[in-house]
Amino acid sequence: MVPMSSRISRRGAFAAAAAAGLGVPTAVAAAPPAQLSGQTQNLRVATYNASLNRDEAGALLRDLETGEDPQIRAVSEVVQINNPDVLLINEFDLDEEHRGLDLLRRNYLEISQNGRTPVFYPYAYTAPVNTGVPSGFDLDGDGTIGGPEDAWGFGEFPGQYGMAILSRHPILTEEIRTFQTLRWQTMPSNLLPTDFYGPEISSQLRLSSKSHWDVPVRIGSTTIHLLAAHPTPPNFDGPEKRNQRRNHDEIRLWADYLRPGRTSEWIVDDDGVGGGLDPSESFVILGDYNADPHDGDSWPGAIDQLLEHPRVKDTQPASAGAAEAATLQGGANDDHAGDPRLDTADFPDDPEPGNLRVDYVLPSRDLQVVASSVYWPKRGESGSELTGEEPFPTSDHRLVRVDLQVAGRA
Repeated sequence: MVPMSSRISRRGAFAAAAAAGLGVPTAVAAAPPAQLSGQTQNLRVATYNASLNRDEAGALLRDLETGEDPQIRAVSEVVQINNPDVLLINEFDLDEEHRGLDLLRRNYLEISQNGRTPVFYPYAYTAPVNTGVPSGFDLDGDGTIGGPEDAWGFGEFPGQYGMAILSRHPILTEEIRTFQTLRWQTMPSNLLPTDFYGPEISSQLRLSSKSHWDVPVRIGSTTIHLLAAHPTPPNFDGPEKRNQRRNHDEIRLWADYLRPGRTSEWIVDDDGVGGGLDPSESFVILGDYNADPHDGDSWPGAIDQLLEHPRVKDTQPASAGAAEAATLQGGANDDHAGDPRLDTADFPDDPEPGNLRVDYVLPSRDLQVVASSVYWPKRGESGSELTGEEPFPTSDHRLVRVDLQVAGRA
């Protein structure tokens, strides 16, 4: 049988093996992950803002229970086509008992969608996020307290727009670090608009709109830290640019985390442990960072904090479908400075912002990259029915993947 392991920490984190009843031969036959060559193996890491969010608590669970929801089936087919070994899902509504991840695996991913090969993930991780968690403050300054705008992160209910990690490789749950409650004001030289919030709110406001996770995964004899996040969109605010500023500083958290010594000493995780990631550790930054290096509304240089970081390698995943979409849709895309082949999201074109590069899989420089791509087929190609245009059959974001060669035999 597939080994079962689970952990619920005092933060409510969750890591578990696949549901009982899956034999090892079945899992191996359905999932061709690590191809061993000498003392190395291949590893495909992907991020996907799958838009698995709903307007009310419990709604996603009901759709997951049926096994027949068209959007979830289409999302699952995209995952089955790309077949990542490790996958971060952004915008996955969390439930307190963490039933959603089991239902997603059992009722969708482990079932063939449209003739595709099922995928099996014996390990999973999720944890609480700030979206929908009441702050008790009037964060948007409208004179009232309550509602999605006054939560620590925008959301109608706790857990909306959450995150989840699925993996074929063991997750080192005892070594996970989360930064859900880290306060924004503790960041040196931050962009916190204290004039807008006032001293009381400024002293309490959390930096992460969802959360930031450092999740170590063991691949053979190698450990890779998954640095997962989903910063707030840099818009939907006023002249104070509170969301734009927060997006920049949420991205900066990882940039500082990767710098040892004084630069990262301000960072304290939810267990009270301070400091950043040791320079000897390998990592992959992944998630929807809501920031394009050339276009859109993000604070100048926001994503460049990672793309130009000395420890980070930008493989520039691309697709022909993204370039085609920018040409056919026109509008704001015609004025973009960035390469449209690198776009990962199909946003409204008139008015702005047009299609942007906002989803990232960024490995550390010590990892050997084999290939990278964005799953965005051109019109008429196989799989293009899964991306499409609004109303999207899956999501307005595209799955981004990077193939690595990792030292260490399984």
